[in-house]
Amino acid sequence: MRLRCPLCGERDIREFSYTGAAVLAHRPAPDSGEAAWDDYVHLRENPAGETRDLWYHVSGCGAWLVVTRDTVSHAVHTVELAAQ
Repeated sequence: MRLRCPLCGERDIREFSYTGAAVLAHRPAPDSGEAAWDDYVHLRENPAGETRDLWYHVSGCGAWLVVTRDTVSHAVHTVELAAQ
């Protein structure tokens, strides 16, 4: 798979680090209990279809990117700077 970094151009996926969903999970209150914190830390959605993910360009410009892609077809729809 290849990603088109808005700053560096098209690059191999090995230059990037996947960091999770671009939408933040709701952080439980400090006193929410062990089960709530276990869910927050370990359970993630695994949708089939379009997702918005946060990636870091480790071996390039160091930009944080939001990648919209399809987990079924592996098609990358958009790549944009996270600051935008």
